[in-house]
Amino acid sequence: MKLYKSFATVGGLTLLSRVFGFMRDILIAATLGSGWVADAFVVAFRFPNLFRRLFGEGAFNSAFVPIFAKKLEGDGKDAARRFAEDAMAGLLFILLIVTFVSEIAMPVLMYGLAPGFDANPEKYDLAVLLTRITMPYLLCMSIVALMSGALNSVGRFAESASVSIVLNGVMMIATLIALWYGYKAGPEAGIIQAWGVFAAGFLQLALLMWGMHRAGMHLSIRRPRLTPDVRKLVRLGIPGVISGGVTQLNIAIGTVIASLQPGAVSHLYYADRIYELPLAIVGIAIGIVLLPDVSRQLRLGNTAGVMDSQNRSLEFALLLTIPAALALVAIPTDITRVLFERGAFGPEDTKVTASVLALFALGLPAFVMIKVFSPAYYAREDTATPMRYATISLTANTIGSIALFFLLRHLGMMPQLGIAIATTLGGWLNAYLLWSTLRRRGDFIVDARIKRNIPLILFSSVAMVVALLGTSHVLAPHLDHGGGFFIKASFLALEIGVGLGVFGFLILATGVMSIGQLGRLTRRQN
Repeated sequence: MKLYKSFATVGGLTLLSRVFGFMRDILIAATLGSGWVADAFVVAFRFPNLFRRLFGEGAFNSAFVPIFAKKLEGDGKDAARRFAEDAMAGLLFILLIVTFVSEIAMPVLMYGLAPGFDANPEKYDLAVLLTRITMPYLLCMSIVALMSGALNSVGRFAESASVSIVLNGVMMIATLIALWYGYKAGPEAGIIQAWGVFAAGFLQLALLMWGMHRAGMHLSIRRPRLTPDVRKLVRLGIPGVISGGVTQLNIAIGTVIASLQPGAVSHLYYADRIYELPLAIVGIAIGIVLLPDVSRQLRLGNTAGVMDSQNRSLEFALLLTIPAALALVAIPTDITRVLFERGAFGPEDTKVTASVLALFALGLPAFVMIKVFSPAYYAREDTATPMRYATISLTANTIGSIALFFLLRHLGMMPQLGIAIATTLGGWLNAYLLWSTLRRRGDFIVDARIKRNIPLILFSSVAMVVALLGTSHVLAPHLDHGGGFFIKASFLALEIGVGLGVFGFLILATGVMSIGQLGRLTRRQN
């Protein structure tokens, strides 16, 4: 079906981006490890990157896309383009002010972004400098987000799904430059990385401008105007950003709290990078594709089509995230060791990062289901309900993170684990609240196909875990002392391949998916 084809397009490009992202993080981990320079860079990267995630990966589009799509369908391309230009003018005006004020006030803002850094003046000063360099990135990415929403609404997903590839490629080049000049683990390496982020933002903007030109939707800069449509965008957009960005807001809260423990910011970052691979491929693909599809079906009055799109999205999410989550819980140490343990990243870093990763993984299905359930609200222009539930989960996550962080530190345990536990529980709380309201309203009715397949997916996933653990035991000597990166990566790929083989066989044998369906999906992805 067309929906699966779009999922495959976005998911395939996102997978390519994450492969580049892993290569980038392997280089960064080897260069910076989990020391004070790494902590400073992670904060500097995450502050503007938070805006990229909030705007660029669905949250802003939750308000923009339904209005833009309605204009496109009802009033034509010119009216839709004028609305996009008005929205862009407003965004530029606000974000120029935000960027200017942030650049000046960054020393004060840093006390809120990383309150624990003030204990190390050198780390604090470097974090301020790096964040000032990376701040313009949020300006570029917010405009990229708007253009992505417009392109997605006309069925062009490739350009917007490719922007992260540009970021990862530029940052890899920046890391190699730092290594070339011998700046390993030093502040100079962090500065070069920050300038890489700065340059990537403008290159990503250029890519999307080219995509808009190809789509015949070149946007001109206008004087900001508070038109009725812009007012509506603001009214829907603010709660949409909060609710749609709950995953990233949870992580941002964790970063603030983790700054109180040396190295914790970096450990959370590296664990999050691994965990984000399945989250990005499945969750972001669904979030980008499903909202325009449901909005279009609702305008046509096709209730059956809406239900089918929602059910197939949920089925697609569970089919991939349940085994992915259990795999990350089963072999987090193997994955972390192969990807990151070299150079400045040592065995103790692997131990802590793997533990955090396993706890993050338990929340993976919940955070992807949030991406499935949220468009059912946004397409009906209800952004208030998801915002309310996001606020509840954020509050619970914040209280839980603080309480567990200090409790575990008092007990002499790894305090980072408390943040991971609270983040996971907050995600499940948010997913449950969204689901229960949709079910009560009758806006999301689970069909018989999903009810039949969920137990079979769980059974196949558990069998996969058994295969993974057995293979891990056999290959342990090679993964621990197997030589260089490519040799260890080959053994890890073999281990994962055995698990995937068992899962795939059982999925086909139990009838969750047929060979014909798998073949059609593969052809669509290609």
